Amino acid sequence: MLQATIKIPYEESLINAFKAEEKEFPNKRAKYKIESDKKIIKFTAEAKDSVALRSVLTAITKILSIHEKIDQVIKNTE
Repeated sequence: MLQATIKIPYEESLINAFKAEEKEFPNKRAKYKIESDKKIIKFTAEAKDSVALRSVLTAITKILSIHEKIDQVIKNTE
């Protein structure tokens, strides 16, 4: 089993963004969990092989990128 961790500063909106996402992929080769302590958000990904690990990390970082872009748009309109 392969494992990777991503830690980012805590934002309630990010927690909400990930609530709707599946935490385990349909093929059962990869999954992730989210933990937070109001200071950081910690994503822990686990996978059976490197291709599945890359896939789960890509899924997480895509949502993080979208959230970052939305934040920039909101800040530019204020």
